[in-house]
Amino acid sequence: MGRQDYIGLCVFFAVVLTIPFLITNDYYISVLVFAAFNCLACIGLSLLLGYAGQISIGHAAFVGVGAYASGYLTVEMGWSPWMAMGAGVVLVVLIALLIGVPALRLKGHYLAMATFGFGTILYIVAVAAVDFTGGPAGLSDIPAISLFGLVLDTDKRFFYFSWAIVGIGLYFGLNLIHSRVGRGLRAIHGSEDAAESVGVDTPFYKIQIFVLSAVYSSIAGSLYAYYVNYIDPGPFSMMHSVLLLTMVAVGGMHKVWGAVIGAILLSLLPEFLSFLTESFQAVGLEYNEDYNTLIHGSILLLIMLFLPEGLIDGLGRLAGGVGGMINIKRHQDSAGT
Repeated sequence: MGRQDYIGLCVFFAVVLTIPFLITNDYYISVLVFAAFNCLACIGLSLLLGYAGQISIGHAAFVGVGAYASGYLTVEMGWSPWMAMGAGVVLVVLIALLIGVPALRLKGHYLAMATFGFGTILYIVAVAAVDFTGGPAGLSDIPAISLFGLVLDTDKRFFYFSWAIVGIGLYFGLNLIHSRVGRGLRAIHGSEDAAESVGVDTPFYKIQIFVLSAVYSSIAGSLYAYYVNYIDPGPFSMMHSVLLLTMVAVGGMHKVWGAVIGAILLSLLPEFLSFLTESFQAVGLEYNEDYNTLIHGSILLLIMLFLPEGLIDGLGRLAGGVGGMINIKRHQDSAGT
């Protein structure tokens, strides 16, 4: 892991520690907790999409598996939350292997089609299997998780806990992409044939990173269940899978930090649009909340058109361009003197 990444992690943890002192409203703290869940899932998806070049459009299903495994095992079977979370991870690993082994040995978009089918099937099962999932009514009374005897039953406590997990996920992901495995994944993204020619076991690497990305999503789902204390099929639909993909694309597919930035921005965007609606109504202007979808889509369209590599890359190039112009100006001034 590079020096910049260590600095970034230090800044990240400093910001996390500071935010609850700056934001005292529990509602906004809860919004940031949900942003942490999205960040965790997007970090795993970034490793799969941005570094291995494999497209998954069903990662919300892995989030759902983690959530339902944790919810069912704690509510119906009386397991401890930590054991249930571990069982959810094991279940997701098995499902990811079942999907990934046949799909990832092929080239093209077979994984995307397989994950799309899996996401659709899981949503239907979550709605129909009332005895296990509670159906549309969902599962309730999911107990809160505790850490070293401290029950995480407040927004501030869960804020620190969830963002600490995100920090650990970031640290692991950044170390991975700077390792031999990370170099192999980048080689696969560039050209599978070229990667194989230099000895990279492309099927194994692709399966490995697919399973890892699914584990990230499973943990995010378990945290969601323990925070909300209630789950239903709605948050794990295909639209949420598309939203996770969009978060990664907006921040920058080829950078783990981009996935974090994109997840935070798009998690906060609905709150900004809600504030915009209230502001227009306060001054007597008519603003239909249906316009939110239009604004949301327009922002994504502009980013895809003008910043196809994501915000992180675009801002980096902008900073580089400004720095270059400043250096040219200084050179001209010194030449003139």
